Amino acid sequence: MSAKDIFHEPFVRALQKEGWTITHDPLTIPFDGTELFVDIGAERLIGAVRDGERIAVEIKSFLKPSPVQDLKEAVGQYILYGDIMAESPDNADRTLYLAVREETYRVVFSKSQTLRLIQNRNIRLIVFDPDREVIILWIS
Repeated sequence: MSAKDIFHEPFVRALQKEGWTITHDPLTIPFDGTELFVDIGAERLIGAVRDGERIAVEIKSFLKPSPVQDLKEAVGQYILYGDIMAESPDNADRTLYLAVREETYRVVFSKSQTLRLIQNRNIRLIVFDPDREVIILWIS
């Protein structure tokens, strides 16, 4: 199993503050005889008569010297996880998100080419503040 991201616990607490129940930490997805580990599986009950909304979240710190390298790895993981989840009977109904700090969003994801990339690839983002442990923005 891979190591948890440095901002894992603050993100989990931020998600819980928004009413999400953490169901998997990490969420494992079978893949060609091995397993992939998505950081978080969560669900929020919408109401007594409706099914719960389920998400999977990959948390990325973007702490490498090259933000472009971090972006390549994050997008690659997101695409791989999304494709595999779509074929997984246990996880096909989960919506996949990439979670990044507010600072990362401002520095990396607000640039025009990166914005086009996340729009073209339909990458869903959760922007959070690890110090205050709050979700700032959901981008679907």
